[in-house]
Amino acid sequence: MPSESENGSTDVQERPKEPSLQEIKQRIETFNSKVTNCLIMKLGEDGTYTGFIKVHMKLCRPVTVPAGIRPQSIYDALKEVNPAKTTEKRTSFYLPLDAVRQLHISSTTTVAEVIQGLLKKFMVVDNPQKFALFKQEAKDGQVLFQKLPITEHPLYLRLLAGPDTDLLSFVLKENETGEVEWDAFSIPELQNFLMILEREEKDKIKQVQKKFSSFKHKLQEALREADGKPG
Repeated sequence: MPSESENGSTDVQERPKEPSLQEIKQRIETFNSKVTNCLIMKLGEDGTYTGFIKVHMKLCRPVTVPAGIRPQSIYDALKEVNPAKTTEKRTSFYLPLDAVRQLHISSTTTVAEVIQGLLKKFMVVDNPQKFALFKQEAKDGQVLFQKLPITEHPLYLRLLAGPDTDLLSFVLKENETGEVEWDAFSIPELQNFLMILEREEKDKIKQVQKKFSSFKHKLQEALREADGKPG
């Protein structure tokens, strides 16, 4: 079984030089010749192309969605109405582990737009900055897991790798940057964090006070015993 390594850095391998229109056309023809599920890529007259990517949702923490929201109707879809914006009530739940979403995107679609599209499909109202898109790549007997910059174009990576999802797949995870991006949290969330910190601070103060009180008591006892002994 291949080993797996994770790279938490936002850097990715240097991208190859942009191919010409003729090279893109040849790559698309090669890609489509290997497709077995009808999910082919199509080249437009302007040189852009469209196709499909699958994204695995591997989220460890709950997401926030509108409470009691109705399913999106065809009217909403046509009018680009987002039901998540029709209510202020919120609730949290865990997405099914490794849920998969298929997206139809273009060669100009960025990672940031893919993340926003996925959140909209699941009606998640959390800030997109809380999430990151990773590529999982099988290479030289290893599985490489790498965070993609928000300006990267996933369909281009799919075209380069071919249609085999065992060689390249996309994964949505929490954005673990090492530094907390406070701007990504809502006011109620920040207030809740503050309450937790204040409670923990009080608990720590009590623990320290208890420790030093006990130490002080033992010192006083030792002094009394020393004073009571004959010189």
